[in-house]
Amino acid sequence: MKWHLSLGMPAEKYRYHDHVKLAHYADAACDIEFEFPIGFKELEGIHSRTDFDLSQHEKYSRKKQQYFDNDNNPETGKPYGNYVPYVIETSIGLDRMFLAVLSQAYEEQDLSTADKQDSRVVLKLPAKLAPVKLAVFPLTKKDGLPEIAEEIMSKCRPHFRCFYEEKDTIGKRYRRMDALGTPFCITVDHQTKEDQTVTIRYRDSMEQERIPIENIISLVQSSL
Repeated sequence: MKWHLSLGMPAEKYRYHDHVKLAHYADAACDIEFEFPIGFKELEGIHSRTDFDLSQHEKYSRKKQQYFDNDNNPETGKPYGNYVPYVIETSIGLDRMFLAVLSQAYEEQDLSTADKQDSRVVLKLPAKLAPVKLAVFPLTKKDGLPEIAEEIMSKCRPHFRCFYEEKDTIGKRYRRMDALGTPFCITVDHQTKEDQTVTIRYRDSMEQERIPIENIISLVQSSL
């Protein structure tokens, strides 16, 4: 469960489900379930197969499958000695995980106001799972802004995957990155030439702020 939660998915979407009926070789079985739009479904199955597997190997191969544990048993004060280890089997499906992440991340948002109809499609992927971490946009294709943007790209590329774009308005570029799940967008404008700051936009909240160019890498990495 710690691994699942480390992906950045909300804890309230997960639960355990203990099996009532067990396979003949098992003494416990539990699923990790995720709440999909269609309800809770299994993501991962975990079974204690006891010593059944290795005992069968030992029986038919006539080769010992035992482990010697030299640690003392607190009840007897003597080493545990030889025993056939238990096998814990866990099974997790990549397709189920992919569906869980996408179903949690995908949103169609109505951003309309009294004066204007507006909407966006956004993939709120956890930053560590987003294919592209940062998009870098020069406000215009001239005045040296693309050169500054390219320089930022060259500094960031060794640390995480970035995307560069000059085409269309900033608003349209933001929308494209929202749909791709890119968590951060950087805009290089004329103020950047004066004070070495850029505008960073946060995908989920759409909030923007000015930050120094030198802080970009650490800010993105802190989210991963």
